[in-house]
Amino acid sequence: QVQLVESGGGLVQAGGSLRLSCAASGRTFSRYVMGWYRQAPGKEREFVAAMSSSDASTSYADSVKGRFTISRDTAKNTVYLQMNSLKPEDTAIYYCNLRSVTGYSSWGQGTQVTVSS
Repeated sequence: QVQLVESGGGLVQAGGSLRLSCAASGRTFSRYVMGWYRQAPGKEREFVAAMSSSDASTSYADSVKGRFTISRDTAKNTVYLQMNSLKPEDTAIYYCNLRSVTGYSSWGQGTQVTVSS
């Protein structure tokens, strides 16, 4: 099994920045996608950003393009989400996800991000 632990959430004013971290431990996979998702109160969980393990290619939701950046530190088995120019609508619980090409999926417990106006 893979354990994912998110950290770095908090309260920030609109226009501010936060960096989320997701530390992975346990089982290893050769090919997988690490992703960030978020869920606001009363809304469905939605995709935010992802990075492929094979070539570090990235993808982003349109709502965060140009403001958020996903990156990784393979030595630390950690994925980051740098969030700049935060908006109140970015307020949500942010979850880290690992999905292997074999179909295995693991979620972290989530970290709260609150952006005040």
